[in-house]
Amino acid sequence: MEQDKKVFQVLNELNISYQLYQHPPVYTVEEWHQYIGGKDGVMCKSLFLRNQKGDRHFLVVADHSTTIDLKVLAKHLAEKQLSFASEKRLEQYLGLSRGAVSPFGLLNDDNKEVTVVIDASIKRYSKLKLHPNINTETVTISYSDLEKFI
Repeated sequence: MEQDKKVFQVLNELNISYQLYQHPPVYTVEEWHQYIGGKDGVMCKSLFLRNQKGDRHFLVVADHSTTIDLKVLAKHLAEKQLSFASEKRLEQYLGLSRGAVSPFGLLNDDNKEVTVVIDASIKRYSKLKLHPNINTETVTISYSDLEKFI
């Protein structure tokens, strides 16, 4: 099943309402902003990280404008060091490719090996903009629906 179709199937099963936007492929928040920046909601970035040993993986979801200090985050997560996971790991654990990282990738985490970390600042927004596991589309959902999905 195509990545986005799987996401929409689950959103519908959970009775989560969403708005869908289609756009050219985007690989950075700056590119993304060109196409959907003016739409309702906050653009969320998703970072796929690993610990120093490579035996723990984290999906961090935050407001696109939030600076993530990996040293501070590592301390909060009781890790010595965090770094960006490779594209190979991204494919292995979330079934995603670069530019399409999203909490919806958890659908592919069959063994529940990825820990989700959500920046508290996104709770204040009525709508969140996320990729549905493909970087040519954006969905807008509420924070409570994101929690429901996770």
